[in-house]
Amino acid sequence: MEIIVDAYGPEEQAVGWYCYLENELGFPFSAQCTLERSTSPLKKGEKLEVTGMAAQDDCESEMFVTVRWNRRTLAVPLGQLTPTLSTDEATREAIADWHYWLEQGREF
Repeated sequence: MEIIVDAYGPEEQAVGWYCYLENELGFPFSAQCTLERSTSPLKKGEKLEVTGMAAQDDCESEMFVTVRWNRRTLAVPLGQLTPTLSTDEATREAIADWHYWLEQGREF
């Protein structure tokens, strides 16, 4: 809740999360897809390199990160990914925070 403490609506919550993740995630980092979604081509178990945050405009309803996939850059939901053990602690903690937000059924 500290991430969105001063947010008064969904747009401000999205900006709060975006800024937090952009500051805390150490790009690039390795991750694995742990959840298949109909809106994403990733398959469970697929390993990828996360290269950055997607454009802020793309993150108005959920957080997306860019990955290298099939020789191109693709934005995918961060909720689909789990960092590998070689990923730094701050990145793992920020992703865990986002996963916790999602598990609580929260949305913007």
